[in-house]
Amino acid sequence: MKRLLWAAMASAMPVPAIADTLYVSNERGDSVSVIDGATRTVLATWDVGGRPRGITVSKDGRYVYLCASLDHAVQVIDRVSGKLVAELPSGEDPEQFSLSRDGGTLFVANENDAALTAIDLSSRTVAFQVAVGGEPEGVAQSPDERWVAVTSEEDNVVTWIDLSTRTAAGETATEMRPRHVEFTADGRQLWIAAEIGGVVQIADVASRTITDTLRFEIEGVAAHRILPCGIRFTHDGKTAIVALGRADHVALVDVASRKVRAYVPVGRRVWHVAVSADGRHAYSANGLSNNVSVIDLDMAKVVGTVPVGSAPWGIAIAP
Repeated sequence: MKRLLWAAMASAMPVPAIADTLYVSNERGDSVSVIDGATRTVLATWDVGGRPRGITVSKDGRYVYLCASLDHAVQVIDRVSGKLVAELPSGEDPEQFSLSRDGGTLFVANENDAALTAIDLSSRTVAFQVAVGGEPEGVAQSPDERWVAVTSEEDNVVTWIDLSTRTAAGETATEMRPRHVEFTADGRQLWIAAEIGGVVQIADVASRTITDTLRFEIEGVAAHRILPCGIRFTHDGKTAIVALGRADHVALVDVASRKVRAYVPVGRRVWHVAVSADGRHAYSANGLSNNVSVIDLDMAKVVGTVPVGSAPWGIAIAP
């Protein structure tokens, strides 16, 4: 009887939220802020290379990978100690990257080289390089591992790299200054944030053509301040979270209808966003207010703010 009573009580208890650890690259501070998602406090600040931007966590959770743009390297940092383990030969001015599905390759956009560099993480050497458009920044690998899409801010195109041949298979023209790309979980769509164009464009992956363009209107915010940058999808794939730059808002977009569900005011000059492991919250890196906003996705409102270093840009999460 006691065992049954305990089982009934346990099933009625709320499931505790999963505590995240956040890693935020501070572009002007040459640092990474480590944040405890449960207490929303900074646990540590790591000194890193010059102008840190793209950031992610290795599949095994041991390392943080970081684009140190001014050092022309991807830094490998031990998550426990915060110590630099290695610098990977990434090419000139790495901006962002995408970690392969198997965790064995980093696909790095090199702005000065106008190239995508693929780094083999087991050997920590360059596996191959592919020329792309001018000023590449956004990078994403498709779920079926066939494509890597790379944005070109200068040429206003997305280059499609066929991983089976390691060559560029074509380009898709976009609105001005595409900065970030994300594939939907089913791999059928590529969402493209065109910053100066002020829009998010959706490309059909099968045809590699633009099929829809999403525009944003925020009461009291001038259109020229709406500058889409980072995009992340919630884990269920139903909502796209779009950072709108100098509009100081993120948009919550229903993926199926492609309609904005809500605009959420955050800090100033929001660059990139991330989604908590439990899917309840999003976090935004706010470059001009030097903080991270914690967004409750159900309520569509900010429920916390964490001060970080100077000019936070990228943000990654590990449980």
